[in-house]
Amino acid sequence: MQIDIQARGFELTDGLREHTKKRLSFATDWAHDELRTIHVRLSDVNGPRGGEDKRCLIQIPLVGMQDIVIDELESDLYVAIDKAANRMERVLSKRIERAREHPHASLKKHHTDNAAEALTDDAN
Repeated sequence: MQIDIQARGFELTDGLREHTKKRLSFATDWAHDELRTIHVRLSDVNGPRGGEDKRCLIQIPLVGMQDIVIDELESDLYVAIDKAANRMERVLSKRIERAREHPHASLKKHHTDNAAEALTDDAN
């Protein structure tokens, strides 16, 4: 699994990069077979003005499912990363569990649509 981390509005330190990788790796270790890439965008929304403006945006593309997008905004970037990682783990768990419970739902819909098209073609 590849973790792509980019910072906007400030320089990404080695400590921040390592913290982000550790938190995301820990949160997704159990799902490494389903994941190929995690995109992380860290930014300082208000710049030097301060406030709750440190953003951690996580995007996970999933094959055959809608992407997971988590956006956390906090005054401390480390807190934003931790909260985003926790939310990401919960959402990812639910998505993968649903996909495992209903593995052929999208295939059944596709098959049903094709069968309906075949019946329509035969009637004409």
